[in-house]
Amino acid sequence: VDISDEKALSMGYHDMHNSALWRYAKEYTLCDQFFAAAFGGSFLNHQWLIAARTPYVGDESNISKYELDSRGEILRDGVLTPDGYAVNTIQPFHPPFKAKYADEKMRLQPLTYDTIGDRLSAKKISWSWYSGGYDDAVAGKGDIIKYQYHHNPFLYFAKYAPNTQGRGHLKDEKLFFSELREGKLPSVVFFKPAASDNQHPGYASVKAADEKLRHIIESIQANQKVWSKSVIIITYDENGGLWDHAAPPKIDRWGPGTRIPAIIISPYAKRGYVDHTVYDTTSILKMIERRYDLEPLTDRDRNANALKVMEKK
Repeated sequence: VDISDEKALSMGYHDMHNSALWRYAKEYTLCDQFFAAAFGGSFLNHQWLIAARTPYVGDESNISKYELDSRGEILRDGVLTPDGYAVNTIQPFHPPFKAKYADEKMRLQPLTYDTIGDRLSAKKISWSWYSGGYDDAVAGKGDIIKYQYHHNPFLYFAKYAPNTQGRGHLKDEKLFFSELREGKLPSVVFFKPAASDNQHPGYASVKAADEKLRHIIESIQANQKVWSKSVIIITYDENGGLWDHAAPPKIDRWGPGTRIPAIIISPYAKRGYVDHTVYDTTSILKMIERRYDLEPLTDRDRNANALKVMEKK
């Protein structure tokens, strides 16, 4: 059962027993203590996925801030915390972004600190972020297809602005499938489905998204050369309104947040296994950093538990 702030969508029930997601959870490794990196929504947790931190704007910004009363209760919502951290959805400074945010004062100034992409590039490790509808968004059609700009966190960084070398790492999902067929996938892949395929309450179909997931996994498994050396992590940015009894651990001001699904699919993953290790979104970063001998981005990924993947026998 889930809840949502979408008008006219109060509750929904989904029987997932015949879904691809259910099958993969039973067949491979299910992480049942995996939490969102931060208390917050999609924008914030996508930032944590690539940078392990909350963007700091500054308390002098004109962007709206939420206000608290003497007890710490929210009086008025906003994009920034009172001390200037961006926690709620805001558009990137450089295009693509939502058309109604044409006033640059309403958008986030380009971020300049390192991301996991920068760490990988410095070691000459190939990587890409693929997203559904990206080409349409760049062509100015993003609003028409409901492209979720805040689901592409690299758009917020100066190194990935238009006409930069870094921009070449940002690609449409169509290229994922063509590069997979041609044996040209990079070493590290991030894949974000289009809005219609991301299981978000209100504008996406659970069934269509599950079918998209199945197509992605089966396409990889059909290419034995790629599948034989792959580790696939299926997870979510936040819990989407699902009620959960499991309290997250306490690490810092930002989180971790609520528990979210996470499945490890790989010929190296333990089969039919439930992993009770406490993880959060930064555990993905920790695994990548350990695999490629990269420096951590912050204390959060430095101290996170790396996702466990067994050695293939």
